[in-house]
Amino acid sequence: MIQKLFLGILLFFAIKSFSQNSKYSLELNFPIPVDNNFIGNNYSGIIDLGARVRFSNLNVINIGASLNGSVLTNNSTQSVRVTSYIIQPRIFVELAVKSISKLHPSIGLGYAIMTFNALGSSNGSNFLKVNNTQSGVNFNFGLSYDIAKRFFVQGQFNFIKLGVNNEVSDIKFNRNVNILKIGIGYQL
Repeated sequence: MIQKLFLGILLFFAIKSFSQNSKYSLELNFPIPVDNNFIGNNYSGIIDLGARVRFSNLNVINIGASLNGSVLTNNSTQSVRVTSYIIQPRIFVELAVKSISKLHPSIGLGYAIMTFNALGSSNGSNFLKVNNTQSGVNFNFGLSYDIAKRFFVQGQFNFIKLGVNNEVSDIKFNRNVNILKIGIGYQL
């Protein structure tokens, strides 16, 4: 499902790339879970893919929407392997000052959906498959720097505040997720 979504997004942006003055960009990031919480202590980043569209230019700021998809995997040496897929739609505001035209600070607000898939064996022979989804508000701030006409490097920090249910203790360790993303991008 996620692969088909990303293929569709890539095809859309490939078609749009032939238009002049496109406000679209694609991103490839490496997600790094940070902080003392259940993600920061137990998961490593694999990949983060993103797409942005700037739909409003108000002189010194651009307003747009973005969609990111990340894959994290657990660091456990046990026979159960947990993979987390994160989808993050958001609205963002980007500073566009002519005196610092290559530097683009931004802030964003959106939602994050984290799906956890556990596969493995329990007691050596029983096959285990568990799926769990959690979601919550996502606050993001980042900084990108244009290294060429269409290419840029970037760093982002994402804070996700997950809603917890009765099965999970309502403590900071279980609610707060912090992910640092470092990557490159291409302006279409």
